[in-house]
Amino acid sequence: MKVHAIRTGTVSVRRRQLSGTGRGQTRAARTLMDRSWTGPLPIYAWLIEHPEGLIVVDTGESARVSEPGYLPRWHPYFRLGVRTSVEPAEEIGPSLAQLGFSAADVRWVVMTHLHGDHAGGLAHFPRSEILVCRVEYDEARGLAGRVRGFLPQHWPPWFSPRLYDFDERPYGPFPRSIPLTQADDVTIVATYGHTKGHVSVVVEENAHSLFLAGDTSYSEGLMVEGAIDGITSAPSTARETIDRVREFTRQRPVVYLPTHDPEAGERLRSRKTVLPTAHVAEL
Repeated sequence: MKVHAIRTGTVSVRRRQLSGTGRGQTRAARTLMDRSWTGPLPIYAWLIEHPEGLIVVDTGESARVSEPGYLPRWHPYFRLGVRTSVEPAEEIGPSLAQLGFSAADVRWVVMTHLHGDHAGGLAHFPRSEILVCRVEYDEARGLAGRVRGFLPQHWPPWFSPRLYDFDERPYGPFPRSIPLTQADDVTIVATYGHTKGHVSVVVEENAHSLFLAGDTSYSEGLMVEGAIDGITSAPSTARETIDRVREFTRQRPVVYLPTHDPEAGERLRSRKTVLPTAHVAEL
């Protein structure tokens, strides 16, 4: 197998979004009232060259994000909490072509969740089987999904993903998982918290595991610290997930790859694993 990091533009958010405090609407309000911004953070998608077929994990953002009206101004998060930059050539379709692949040849697209910076490139994959956790799909669709910060109005009209429910099949410290490949070397694990149906993808290599973490945390350092993001509506669930991820990195060598970590691409290239000595005491 080969795994590629594909950067589909950048995003800046309020710094408190990286690690927040409070519960429910209070947590989100504190994030949006923060006056400081992060620098531009990458928006990574991932390509796995697998003997059973090409696998894409997340589709990145769309270049249309800069068009007036694409992001709903009535929503406080899109009005106050995010700045995104994507060039047309950075979208996942052209990016795959630059690597010598066609989006039409991708067998599976696995969505960690359906926020716009992960689902903005769905239109490139009309021929692929797109896998979405049923809980996430139900949370993201319709008017209620739009209120929660999803953008179902921009899903392609043909979008009809394969919805799945998790087996009660433990995978290391994760109680729920589902295998993707027959070789059992690519597995989807439930990492609920950032969104209600958030998942991550684990790719097993000979010496270590690649953990494609989505927005489980925004960086490896924040995961090690046990930080919980500032926009989740379920911080206790997110904390349980972070604790499981940290335990997973203690059990085996893990290359931890969140979507927005500026160092994720280099860690993938060098296969730099989380150092056990990096862990701090349990909070």
